[in-house]
Amino acid sequence: MRYSLRQLEVFLAIAHHENLTRAADELAMSQSAASSSLKDFESQFDIQLFDRIGKRLKLNEQGRQLRSKAESLLAQAKEFEQSLMQHAEAGPLTVGATLSIGNYLAVGLMAEYMKQHPGSRVQLEVDNTAHIAQQVLNYQLDIGLIEGELNHPDLEVIPWREDELAVFCHPQHPLALKQASGQPVTNSDLRDAQWILREPGSGTRQAFDRALHGLLPELNIELELQHTEAIKRAVQAQLGIGCLSLITLEDAFQRGSLVHIQLPERDFSRTLYLIIHKQKYRSAGLNAWLQLCQNSQ
Repeated sequence: MRYSLRQLEVFLAIAHHENLTRAADELAMSQSAASSSLKDFESQFDIQLFDRIGKRLKLNEQGRQLRSKAESLLAQAKEFEQSLMQHAEAGPLTVGATLSIGNYLAVGLMAEYMKQHPGSRVQLEVDNTAHIAQQVLNYQLDIGLIEGELNHPDLEVIPWREDELAVFCHPQHPLALKQASGQPVTNSDLRDAQWILREPGSGTRQAFDRALHGLLPELNIELELQHTEAIKRAVQAQLGIGCLSLITLEDAFQRGSLVHIQLPERDFSRTLYLIIHKQKYRSAGLNAWLQLCQNSQ
């Protein structure tokens, strides 16, 4: 064989960082060794994989075509190594999840996965939909669990489970008192309210914008926050009303610390998705995780 797995690791690390120094640091090798490995790799096959732009090494068309195959080969090699070392079918996984899923669903899935596959570890990255999708595209994550809808030619988007958003407020908020008196909350009430929402780019915000279509330009958005718990605390501090996934609010509704504002004319339903790079090698661990997610609905 005219190439080594180490050469593939160097190639992929440089493709990810677009910088030789950072790639070498990631692989715990000297910059000269990484440079020599790439040079030997290219010269062995008389190809150039990167365009040199100052200190940056940017993948060219040839490099982009080979990257997916290199990722798949290296993933299979790592799975084989895992089997040799631990005699386990399912190895470690790197999973990305959006905030609501990461905080309220993914941890339970991780615990069950490690219970079913002793010795296998799951690393969890929590971010918004846009960032999780980008990391899956860059092969930084094996799989993503997302709340937002997206369409990308390199991603397989798999419907996973149904979810629903809920508008909520403090028990003493005027909308809670109005609802308690039997009066419906109107569009005018929603326009007058101060809103505390997730940031653009998040799946929750995407679903909110769709549900409140027709009113969006008139809404008073007071705060945009990246964290679910921060929004809940801001609403509890009576800074405004919010809208989050029902799974993040059920305990607060049961305790009575927050009130669910009913808006029957608005559709707050949505679908949660699993996303995988179409060229991603389906290891035993990845298939086991997919099966676990489908069984958890």
